[in-house]
Amino acid sequence: MTTPRPRSLEQPKQLGAGTLQAEISSFALRLAAEGKAAKTIRTYTEAVRWFAATGLPGQAGRPSWEQVSSQDVQRWMIWLLARYSTAYASNQYRALQQFFKWLAAEDGLPDPMAGLQPPRVTDKLVPVFTPAELTRLEQACTGRSFAQRRDTAIIAVFTATGLRLAELAGLRCSDVDLWQREITVRGKGGKDRIVKIGHQAARSLDRYQRARSRHSQAWRPQLWLGMGNREPLGAAGIYQMITRRGRQCDVAAYPHRFRHHFSHTWLDRGGPKAT
Repeated sequence: MTTPRPRSLEQPKQLGAGTLQAEISSFALRLAAEGKAAKTIRTYTEAVRWFAATGLPGQAGRPSWEQVSSQDVQRWMIWLLARYSTAYASNQYRALQQFFKWLAAEDGLPDPMAGLQPPRVTDKLVPVFTPAELTRLEQACTGRSFAQRRDTAIIAVFTATGLRLAELAGLRCSDVDLWQREITVRGKGGKDRIVKIGHQAARSLDRYQRARSRHSQAWRPQLWLGMGNREPLGAAGIYQMITRRGRQCDVAAYPHRFRHHFSHTWLDRGGPKAT
């Protein structure tokens, strides 16, 4: 789900569902039984708990989900849209929709969202990188230090594959086959796939792996190591590194822009549209 982008400073989410928590816990159990990822379960159930705590103004003591109306849902959507992006509000809507569909089938309750439509998402133009911008990013990482070799490799893999941030952060050393120029990626739902990389990305990875072999924590399975004795780079660390390198060379760089750039250039090269 899309990360919220508050339009103004917000207080922490209120997630106390009170007497409505029992059904939310049962919903989480159902999602787990369906094999949903832990992150998906947490995201869905948090949306429902948030609605239960704040989406029913003046009626927080309701004893039953049966009394929730379509007007309650609509008011909550209006509240979200006044504070967050349309994409985030739409994601919250869809999580709540799945809960009420399950509740209607499980307990035979009326679905208050039947006939409602999710908020229309306003598409935002994500610019592709220009050749000059990519050159400046590469130059910002030029050097032989461990951090420079690592950051060069990360940017090269992002550019060559368009991986999601979580996918790139989750790579292990064993996922990289430089001879075949292939990387095994674990995507959504734990499904593996193989992506190809070009010679330039393979060379950058090779240089990083040689620097990595001399690192004090080279024994770790994670591909992207931190500096010194720090933990390996996770998604947040990679995001911060990308934006920091971008600031160094005056380029608006963030992980999703690489993904958009890859999709754009893939179509330009004659690749098929995703279906």
